[in-house]
Amino acid sequence: MKRNLLLIMLCYATLLFGQSELQPEIIKLDTCWSFAKSGSNDWLSATVPGTVHQDLLRHNLLPDPFYGTNEQKIQWVENEDWEYKTCFSLSEDQMKRQAARLVFEGLDTYADVYLNGARILAADNMFKGYAVEVKDMLRCGENHLRVVFRSPIKETLPQWETNGFEYPADNDHADKKVSIFSRKAPYSFGWDWGIRMATCGIWRPVTLQLYNVARIDDYYVKQLSLTDEKACLSNQVEIYNVTGETIPAEIDIDCSLSGATENAAKQQVTLQPGYNSVNIPLDIRNPKRWMPNGWGSPTLYDFTVRVSYQNEILAEKHHRIGLRTIRVVAEKDSAGESFYFEVNGVPMFAKGANYIPSDALLPNVTAERYQTLFRDVKEANMNMIRVWGGGIYENDYFYDLADENGILVWQDFMFACTPYPADPPFLKKVAEEAEYNIRRLRNHACLAMWCGNNEIEEGIKYWGWQKRFDADVYKRFGADYRKLFHELLPAQVAKFDEGRFYMHTSPYFANWGRPESWSVRDSHNWGTWYGRKPFESADEERSRFVSEYGFQSFPEMKTIRTFASPSDYRIDSEVMTAHQKSTVGNDLIAESMERYFKVPQRFEDFVYIGLVLQGQGMRRSMEAHRRQRPYCMGTLYWQLNDSWPVVSWSSIDYYGNWKALHYQAKRAFAPVLISPLVKNDSLRVHLISDLLDNLQELTLDMRLTDFSGKVWKKESRKVDLPANSSHEVFGSTTAYWKSAKDLTECYLLITLKNSRKQPVAQSVCYFVPTKDLKLPETKIRRKVKYSDGSYTITLSSPKLAKDVFIEIPVQGARFSDNFFDLLPGEKRVITIESPRFTGDEEIAVRHIRDTY
Repeated sequence: MKRNLLLIMLCYATLLFGQSELQPEIIKLDTCWSFAKSGSNDWLSATVPGTVHQDLLRHNLLPDPFYGTNEQKIQWVENEDWEYKTCFSLSEDQMKRQAARLVFEGLDTYADVYLNGARILAADNMFKGYAVEVKDMLRCGENHLRVVFRSPIKETLPQWETNGFEYPADNDHADKKVSIFSRKAPYSFGWDWGIRMATCGIWRPVTLQLYNVARIDDYYVKQLSLTDEKACLSNQVEIYNVTGETIPAEIDIDCSLSGATENAAKQQVTLQPGYNSVNIPLDIRNPKRWMPNGWGSPTLYDFTVRVSYQNEILAEKHHRIGLRTIRVVAEKDSAGESFYFEVNGVPMFAKGANYIPSDALLPNVTAERYQTLFRDVKEANMNMIRVWGGGIYENDYFYDLADENGILVWQDFMFACTPYPADPPFLKKVAEEAEYNIRRLRNHACLAMWCGNNEIEEGIKYWGWQKRFDADVYKRFGADYRKLFHELLPAQVAKFDEGRFYMHTSPYFANWGRPESWSVRDSHNWGTWYGRKPFESADEERSRFVSEYGFQSFPEMKTIRTFASPSDYRIDSEVMTAHQKSTVGNDLIAESMERYFKVPQRFEDFVYIGLVLQGQGMRRSMEAHRRQRPYCMGTLYWQLNDSWPVVSWSSIDYYGNWKALHYQAKRAFAPVLISPLVKNDSLRVHLISDLLDNLQELTLDMRLTDFSGKVWKKESRKVDLPANSSHEVFGSTTAYWKSAKDLTECYLLITLKNSRKQPVAQSVCYFVPTKDLKLPETKIRRKVKYSDGSYTITLSSPKLAKDVFIEIPVQGARFSDNFFDLLPGEKRVITIESPRFTGDEEIAVRHIRDTY
């Protein structure tokens, strides 16, 4: 009888609302917002999603935080409370909906939310979304929504004051080491590459979601097994029945590829009031696998789940799913313990970088900037990026783009470089944060692993905290570490993402100063920076997987001009020091430059040579790691990007300009690489392939050439190149080529050709550091032409022009190549893409000899 009554009610609801009223209605609450400092009545227009810093900047109430030393002038903002308010209207029909949820995808960080006089939410975690049932608080007509943000500093000061000791959070202000108590992006409190800008605000979208009958809360496409013949999948759907009664429903699963249906399934269910969990199996015959960049197409299937009642759709959800196997191989062996990613049954050498948040003001990162970022990653021949644990869990679109571009993601949980508490309230927050983000990200083909934290165990063991803290406090660091990273987080991964690899920390064993650690899993090797070692050290320091290493440079001059004036153009000026957050700093760049280059006097030349230095030095490490395979199976340099215009380890600056490092990474990560190594009066030539097919009947052609283009000596030999391998194919003394004096006036051009005499790869090898080369004076000829929406510049020179840099005064322009050696008599055609480049701007072309 009760069921018949319910069916009558549902039919009546269908007539009342119309067919479309059964589907959810999503109302974006992104307009009509205003903000004010708490305690004032000075309300100004606000942007949501956004932050209070962005709103203050828009109303000219803050100076540009990136310019000069303005960072200090904005610190007052973090100590204030701020309020945001809006109103929205609902019609009578909308009020007839059976359920309503107010969904905040991101609140930064401590916020009380009020709706029509009711306090509906007390948020305290930036890293999770909040959904609040608000049906009984809504009104027909005008509704009032208010969000009160409490200062992240004042909010956590009582915890700091009652803790009994200071955590070693060196990223924080000395007098307010409060960041570790907050589940807020650690980098916002400042880092050794980052500005301190402790934001607050509605930083991700907010929506009002209206429902009838039922909604889908989660849809997980779990891969049970995968072979070339069949993929076995479980479609796990969580449905919430809002009616309070049992409901007969039908669940449809549809899987398609490029618009063509691959398979479908239906299941009749009875939805109980509240939450319902349904598993529906689905097989795909002859599945096409998702492949990482460089190995094939990152094929994505379209999966849709629909919940219907009598052919009326109540709710639906869509995912793009890549079918692949990923196994992290961490096995003890005679040398120590391996660490590599086996993708679709094949060992993959990981090539990539560490990713930090793309902006100090996160809502500034547009879809276009994300698209450009992944284009940059893919074009540099990368197949992996590490989302570092001091930033944020990125938004869905970030991982969508990683899926689409075949880029694997090493995902850290958001903990970095300091111990954290493990009291019950903190653990509860972390458990909720982990569940939220694991559920959100587990469908992505790109997700390769979870890592508990960045460098915390290393810090506990090796950063001298034993001497800074008494024995009980130091013991507590270890106990709390175990609770968080050995117990809570792996349990959450096992529960919500069964089968995904979890590692409690990176680096796994010890730090860069202890060679015994290099043979075990992953390493962070900071020898060439904090250890002040030469770049050649990478040739000998063999690690199983290098997940961090780096060297700094200034950004190019057009970026420096955005934060400094000509009076600041000194590496020790107040402004340059303010934009250099490393404890070692600009002096180390100069020290290393002197080792390899003639140090120029002009600041602009110093910046240019510094870019070349960073690129060449880092390339040496990348090639060393690739030569060392299969002992070493990964190289992820620090760092890919910047969050503001700054001197840093990045390969792409804040405005999207590729530094020399990114061009060198593209070359070092090429699928087929010739890697010559000159060391101790010997030359060794290695061939490296990441291809899945063997290359046979190749010719290695070597020509010793002077700087005017005259060939002094030739050598060639037949070689084969096995798939997915590295091996040495040639060795000689340097004296075999010429006397030591002559080697300062020539280079070795090495070309790998296929059976049709077509080049497969090419490399230019020098026998001495750049400062010892007798580089000739030469004038580069150039011809600029506009065609098909882009500019081409054709360069040629009668003599060698080393490390040619083409510069235009437009941010974010894309060059097909830059920071390259222009060989004598060679014509090099470079394409420049930029919607803001008209061709009228000055094009500057320089090379190393110009700085003498």
